[in-house]
Amino acid sequence: MGKAIHLELRYPNLAITDYNVTSPKSQEYNCFAWAVGDQERWWQPTPEDEFYWVDNVPMEETLSAYIQAYQTLGYKPCDETKFELGYAKIALYVNEDGIPVHAARQLPTGKWTSKLGALEDIEHELEGLIGDRYGKIGQILKKLL
Repeated sequence: MGKAIHLELRYPNLAITDYNVTSPKSQEYNCFAWAVGDQERWWQPTPEDEFYWVDNVPMEETLSAYIQAYQTLGYKPCDETKFELGYAKIALYVNEDGIPVHAARQLPTGKWTSKLGALEDIEHELEGLIGDRYGKIGQILKKLL
């Protein structure tokens, strides 16, 4: 699908890294769901019934709660962002207060895939989304495939 100037305006590092739009806009799911391949729900730890959250995980927007949610699916914290054969990886981006604001999933090519809120899905370099909107990488998670 190519590049998208409206995304580069929101996420300036995309313009200086390699990325491609891979799907049209959708409000069915968000980045936290997309990171584990869920295209049917919007994952968000809020008390409203309109969103999905993992059972028995604190309903709070903290890095710890998000890590716990992904641990229920077999993910464990790690420090390595490089592709490792036989592992699935997720990157959790956090804002300046340490609150998770985005998640990306690593692809077999070593690049990453993200759902940008209600906007498009993209394939990108990990650094492409670092900045004012999505902050920095707060934690990498991985699980054995």
